[in-house]
Amino acid sequence: MALNISEKKDVVKEVSKIASSAQSAVAAEYRGLSVQELSELRNNARNLGVYLKVIKNSLAKIAIKDTNFECMDSSLKGPLIFAFSKEDLGSAAKLVNDFKKENSLLKPIVVAVNGELVDVEKLSQIAALPTKDQAISMLMSVMKQPVEKFVRTLAAPNTKLVQTLSAYKIKLEQL
Repeated sequence: MALNISEKKDVVKEVSKIASSAQSAVAAEYRGLSVQELSELRNNARNLGVYLKVIKNSLAKIAIKDTNFECMDSSLKGPLIFAFSKEDLGSAAKLVNDFKKENSLLKPIVVAVNGELVDVEKLSQIAALPTKDQAISMLMSVMKQPVEKFVRTLAAPNTKLVQTLSAYKIKLEQL
């Protein structure tokens, strides 16, 4: 279905707004995917907080102009679906990486993170990045360890004293 000029402007405005606030983007060729498979991909995108859009390359080039993803411009060829990570850096990469494991027809063409092109071969590495919540919990775990060790060190003399007295008591009872 052909879009009129005002609809094209709306699409460009929508994608440009998302691209200006997104952390990463993946453009993948979707040729050969069925409607059911694309619906599954869209559902997965919703669950991961990823904005997913099929858009003509000419409109995409206009939409990503003056955003961090302008570097993708020269790589946009063929029928592409765009995935923008709105919340977590690796969400779009995770979406495409996980889906291409099940369906080889989805082929990542270009990956951009914070305004820089990344080799498509590193898609799985980007997909493995922790989410914001996971990163915070990992940091808190690392910060908590020295405090726990300090508390155990402080408690060790008392524990040793109690164990020694208990052993001495048992030895006296055996006599």
